[in-house]
Amino acid sequence: MPPELARSWLLVPALGDLAAAARAGADALVLDLEDSVDASLKDRAREAVVAHLRGGGTAWVRVNGRGSEHFSRDVDALRGLPGLAGVWLSKTESGTQVTETADRLGGEVPVVALVESALGVEAAVEIARARGCLRLAFGNADYRLDTATGASDAAMAYPRSRLVVASRIAGLPGPVDGPTTSPGRAALREACEVSVQLGLTGKLCLEAAQVEVVEEVLSPARADVAWARRFLADFDARGRVVRDGGDLPRLGRAERIERLARAYGVAAD
Repeated sequence: MPPELARSWLLVPALGDLAAAARAGADALVLDLEDSVDASLKDRAREAVVAHLRGGGTAWVRVNGRGSEHFSRDVDALRGLPGLAGVWLSKTESGTQVTETADRLGGEVPVVALVESALGVEAAVEIARARGCLRLAFGNADYRLDTATGASDAAMAYPRSRLVVASRIAGLPGPVDGPTTSPGRAALREACEVSVQLGLTGKLCLEAAQVEVVEEVLSPARADVAWARRFLADFDARGRVVRDGGDLPRLGRAERIERLARAYGVAAD
């Protein structure tokens, strides 16, 4: 799946079962060198990631933030590795951090900027416009820690919407939402539906079992695909003549749904 369209991003500790994670079927696999790795094990985790990428594996890697002592070791070890799809930059708070990361990796490696603080949210447009930035992502847990914000949908709507607007301004795909830690498929489905309503188009998964739900909810609904195809067929049949002020917005929505349905293999009802 092209990373611009990736819905499910499965985050796996670098010292976890990487082979099993690779078989989970997520749109993108992210090997974590940051929060899921104890400080005493950072070097060992980095070596495991390098071995995986040199041994034929392909993955994204979440590196430690620019302010961490481990940042330079992470990017230096990853530069030039054949299996490196891109990096997630933890705790991004400025556009220069994104560009520096991309440059140190050789200038061709895409960066997903993980925004996890009030400062990062405030600088969202600058970050999104930075050279090397492919998408924005929301680190909801660290944002709550930084701001003492609650976990309700209302409390999380502002930072999520800021990232959505910044992505649109910069011409980026929709952001990747943070993970859902509440147990059960119902809670995950509800959280994904909120993400969709706010305009986020990807989601970080902490377990392989979450991938299926995330990809289902973040794909166009079969009923919407059926509507889009009926509208496009009718629009073509009448010579693509606009009849009222709602036709062009409907056309744009229908074309977007059809494009995503083809990319994700969604059939109409």
